[in-house]
Amino acid sequence: MTTDPGPATMAGEPAATAPAPQSSGRRNRILLLLAAVIALDIAAFFVLPPFPVGRPGEPIKGIGDLILANLEFPAPHVVWSPSGESHALPIVGFDVSITNTLLTMWLVMGALLLVFVIAGRMIREVPGRLQNAVEFAWESLENWAVSLGGEDARRHIPLFAAFFLFILFSNWSGLLPFFGKIEALRAPTSDVNVTLGLALVVFVYFNVQGIRRLGLRGYLGKFIVLRGFKHGFASGLIDLFVGLIELLLEFVKPITLSMRLFGNIFGGEVALGVITALTIALIPAGMLLLESLLNFVQALIFSTLMLMYTIIAVESHDEEAHAAPEFADDPEGNFGPPLASMQAGSH
Repeated sequence: MTTDPGPATMAGEPAATAPAPQSSGRRNRILLLLAAVIALDIAAFFVLPPFPVGRPGEPIKGIGDLILANLEFPAPHVVWSPSGESHALPIVGFDVSITNTLLTMWLVMGALLLVFVIAGRMIREVPGRLQNAVEFAWESLENWAVSLGGEDARRHIPLFAAFFLFILFSNWSGLLPFFGKIEALRAPTSDVNVTLGLALVVFVYFNVQGIRRLGLRGYLGKFIVLRGFKHGFASGLIDLFVGLIELLLEFVKPITLSMRLFGNIFGGEVALGVITALTIALIPAGMLLLESLLNFVQALIFSTLMLMYTIIAVESHDEEAHAAPEFADDPEGNFGPPLASMQAGSH
């Protein structure tokens, strides 16, 4: 006596199994979490209602009060002053006071140094998680630098990696919840004084590297070009004019570097704060993810430009000219392929 195996087994196919309820359970947990966030956001509005800046207990009168409550002005807050008196600082200026951006910058530097010191003391043949993470970060940055600048870029990788990691974690520090709530803490790169200082370090570095490689006369010869006068006065005048424009552009580089980084980080923090004040918590969470990605991109752009500026600075015009292939003229005066390829083709 036999039993009917069913249509699936009769056809030689395995019997269908019931789908696991994991996907539906995960979806229900996500929906429950979203509902809890919305409920918490609404409860916080009534239990701890927002108030205008500097006037706790008073009700807000409009959207303007919400925006001003989350608007952080560019001038940094003074944490410590030699005179012991709190005073306002200009957006850009020189002062010996310790600001909240300077204090946070020291904390970021200390945290990075601590991580790398611990990772250096824990080097093993079978790496752990920390060693794997540090080695992955270094190898990724090294491959990126070499792919852009070639083998000559290897000597600049330590500074390139230092700029990237410092700027990245300085950017990400401003996304922490308590930043902006505590006056002593603020993202360093949201202060134009910090970004301008970083850009000046880049400016000094690539100019020093250019002078070391080419010599002072050879480096200045990239901008004050007099060889064109051998081919006529008009040609020499054009070369000299173009060289002087390139010299002026060298002094524009630190301004563009600093303002690009400052504008993106400061503007992102202001936008995130305003959207947080005007909407429920779900939209700011999405903005937070986009802002973290933008912060990563800005750190990569700044450090990559530092690397490319340095590589350009150590190249002379003679090297660029020698990189071009030598062409041969045919009897009719037309330019043909290189002599080597012509001779190889004739064989």
